[in-house]
This record gives sequence, C-alpha cells and structure tokens, in this order.
Amino acid sequence: MAEQVVLGWPISSLHGWGVYGLNLALQWAADPDIELSTACESVGIDIDQSQTRALAPFIVRSVELQNGLQKFANGQANVGGTFLASLNERFQLVPCMHNVTVLGHTTIGVIFFENEVRPDAVERAKLFPCIVTGSVWNEKVLRGYGIDNVRTVHQGFDPAQFHPGPKSNLFPDRFLIFSGGKAEYRKAQDLVLAAFKIFSARHPEALLVTAWYNHWPDGIRSLDWSGLLQPVPLNKATNQIDAAGWAMANGIPADRVIDIGAVPNSKVPAILREMDVALFPNRAEGGTNLVAMEAMACGLPVIISRNTGHIDLIDGDNCYPLEDQRPAARGFAGVADASGWGESQVDEIVARLEQVFTDRTEARQRGARAAETMMRMTWRETARKMKAIVMELRKA
Repeated sequence: MAEQVVLGWPISSLHGWGVYGLNLALQWAADPDIELSTACESVGIDIDQSQTRALAPFIVRSVELQNGLQKFANGQANVGGTFLASLNERFQLVPCMHNVTVLGHTTIGVIFFENEVRPDAVERAKLFPCIVTGSVWNEKVLRGYGIDNVRTVHQGFDPAQFHPGPKSNLFPDRFLIFSGGKAEYRKAQDLVLAAFKIFSARHPEALLVTAWYNHWPDGIRSLDWSGLLQPVPLNKATNQIDAAGWAMANGIPADRVIDIGAVPNSKVPAILREMDVALFPNRAEGGTNLVAMEAMACGLPVIISRNTGHIDLIDGDNCYPLEDQRPAARGFAGVADASGWGESQVDEIVARLEQVFTDRTEARQRGARAAETMMRMTWRETARKMKAIVMELRKA
C-alpha cells in the first residue's frame, strides 16, 4: 500500500522551497510507493503539458486535502501518513492552508537555516523522529547543539534543463557576470557590486546580470550593513532593489548592469548559458544554494565562497573557491566545531574574476568539471534519499 505523504509547503517555479516541492512532486508522480499532496496553496507554477498531466493526481489530492483543512481553520489537524513539515528557524511548524498547523502519524521536519539555534528550539528539534537539513554544515551545526536525529538531503537540479549548451551570443562583445539570489546581506550582493566596480573599471566590456528579486523585500536594506557602498535604492513601483540605480550611485555606468527580476525556474537555463561566469560570495547558505548548483550544472565557471552550505559544492577544481573567509560582522558565529558565516574579501573576488577573464580555456575546463560533479546532485537523487527516510520512519 502506498504511503500517504503530505508536503507542508507549496510547489512553485519562483522560489527555492517551491522548486524543491515541485520537483519532489514530479519525481514521485509515477512512484507506486508514495501518494503525495501538499497542504498549501500553490501559485506560480510554470511547467509543460506533459508535466501538468503527470501532476494531475497530485493536484486533485492536494485540492481535496486543502478543502478538508478548512474546518480546522486556525487550529490543528492530523492528516495521517507522513507529513514533511517546513520548519522556521525556531523549529516550529509553519502553518498551512487556512492557518492550520498540520501533523502526520509521522512528522519529519525539513529545514534550511543560517542562524543560532536557541535552547527552546533545540528542545523542539529533539522531539521530531528526524530533521532533514539541506547541507552537511546544517547537520554539523545541529549535532553541535546535541541534536542527533538529523540527516542531510541536498536539493537537486533537473539535468534535462540545466546542462551545458551553446550560447545565443546576445551580447557578443561583452563579458557577462551572473549574480543570483534574493537581495540581502546574507547573499552578499554588496560584495558583488563592490568587486564589479573595480573589475568593470578595468574591463568596460563587463556586464553584470542580476537576478536579485526578493519575495520578502524588507530584507533588502540589510545590504547597507557592510558600509561598502552607497545606500541601496528601491524601485518605488515594485519595492525591489534598483540594481542599475545602485550601480550608478557607486560610480558604475548604468549600461553595465541588467536586472532580470523574478524568473521562473524553467527560463533560467537559457539565461545561464549566455554567461561567462557566475559569482556567489554569499556569507551563509543553509542549503547548497540552488542557483549556484544550476549554474554549475550548466557548465559555467563559478566563483563561490568556501563557507557553510557552499562547501558541499566544492570538489577540487570544479569551481573558483573564495578561500579567504573571515568572520562576518553580522550573522551566526558557529557552534562547537561548526564554523559560522564567512566574509569573502573583495580583492580575492576581483582576482578570481581576472583569472576567468584572462584564461578562458581554464575557465571552460572548470565549468565542464562542475557539470560532471553536479550529476550526483539531481532531483532524482534528492527524491530517492527523501523516500528512503520516509519509508524507514513510516508507521506500520
């Protein structure tokens, strides 16, 4: 008999959790051992007709479940089977449809976190039969707090979409640098722009392509914490970062920056394959950084900070690691033998950009190695590992 599994987060094509859920649903669509649904309303799904058909039973089950939760509005409901619970950084269950706190016969916590775990959260975490984290660093931090019921399951990528391929050469005379991730201090767009200011002054053909849309725009102002740059301007109409305006305020010509906004996951591969390099000097990642994984899977040379969850992506010469990691002025400092947030150095970022710019052959070789190593981290592998945990812990 198939195990009933319920997701505690929506599926979507627009943000990390949503992409995670969408790909679990696609991977398990034809699995006779699992009947999946989600207890959360899903929006922003950009998939093709074949995928839509494959997900039809999942959608039907999800709508029935969500309608049934209405009578438990603002309360608690047990959905039976296994509940994969999205946890906040206090290790509390995130409410689902109709503000219902959902539980299963077996409730497995799923979390990506970057901050200190408070004593009350430690005690809550210990009550779950299993906590699934998105990186070895997250697991190491939890074990540092004495939480042992923890497993690591990396997020994945779809190799049918994210793979090396030819460029369209839309900007044949430019050197394209990609920077992706929601605009905030943790994602370190301030370090990106500070390094780009120096690099583009030497190489006016450089073009910074940004995907910095933040679904939680209150965090954008945190980019001012470092004091490296002029204050971040916001677009009054969208309440999003004005990337070109920020560049101009810091002496960078506006025509050297293109912001592509919020892009559905299915549209990202074509954008990435146009790039010459991707840059991720992030201060912390509770997971592995889905955008960085996708860039590497497309065969891009990637410059990436050697800290927190990023460490799981670095394998020999498959990227350009930023080795000079100092404690970040803000953020989690670490626990036991688990280090905390890392601060990449602007001069090393510039040096790595120069390395890619100067030796394109070596850059292509590193990109090819990146694509090879990423094949161990597909969504199929994510679903396989998660299924193994579900089947091990389910109640007979």
